[in-house]
Amino acid sequence: MISRYKYKDLVWVDVQSPTQEEVRTLMEEFDIHPLVADELLGPTLRPKVDLYHNFIYLILHFPTISHKHDGGEDQEIDFIIGKKFIITAHYDHIDQLHEFSKVFEVNSILDKSNIGDHAGFILFYILKDLYKLMDTELDHINQDFFEIQAKIFSGNEREMVSSISHLNRDLLNFKQIIRPHKEVLESFELAGTKFFGQDFAYYLRTIVGEFYKVSSILDGHRETVLDIRDTNDSLLTTKTNDIMKLLTVLSFIFLPLSFIGGLFQIGALGTPILDNPNAFWMILSGMAILGIILALFFKIRKWF
Repeated sequence: MISRYKYKDLVWVDVQSPTQEEVRTLMEEFDIHPLVADELLGPTLRPKVDLYHNFIYLILHFPTISHKHDGGEDQEIDFIIGKKFIITAHYDHIDQLHEFSKVFEVNSILDKSNIGDHAGFILFYILKDLYKLMDTELDHINQDFFEIQAKIFSGNEREMVSSISHLNRDLLNFKQIIRPHKEVLESFELAGTKFFGQDFAYYLRTIVGEFYKVSSILDGHRETVLDIRDTNDSLLTTKTNDIMKLLTVLSFIFLPLSFIGGLFQIGALGTPILDNPNAFWMILSGMAILGIILALFFKIRKWF
């Protein structure tokens, strides 16, 4: 599906899950290299940037946590940036591109002049919005931190083990997906400066700065989730130790009582007090008194 937007002499073509016919049309209209056109037909594994004589080809993957449409963990966007045109190709509905298209149309209708005089500015605003979306994704994780901490200190340490593990998995996936952005954006900065001129270098550096901002927040979240996991493990270990201590104390209390009961079960001749009609109650009372004494002893020693 192809959507086309125009602002003055700039053209933005957005393509979702392009077909061979759609790619062929774009290749003929914008003089796209056949190798690039072939790559538009399906997702790629790795981000990259290539400089051609009439455009720059850029591939980036963006993580998704709360904005998933196909159940995947990342969304790929291919950018073909010429002097007066930009093509974005993707294989899933991307909320931020949809929102940006509305802004682009409004600017076109109102004839605003703040978009810029070449397609590099369109890319700048798109990437800025996409990194803002990643910032929002990390804010979503930040809310999870507060909920998990509240439950941890409410005595739900065992239930939070799974929640912390899932949160840590999301952060690891997030980090793995954006890790290549650093090298790709730095290469794109050099290619973009060469293609659009030195005046555009500031905007390219700003895009790299947006990545570093997201990366810094992500590293902070990784440290936080590890600290939360350590705290939860400590509380869980303490609770487990308390239970084991209680069970050990109970074992020490019932061990001599079981021994006394076992002695009187032997039934040998001459066993004390067995001939007494109140023998059962005497033995039971003695065992109860011994149990209370042992319990008080352990309590005074603060063993439980």
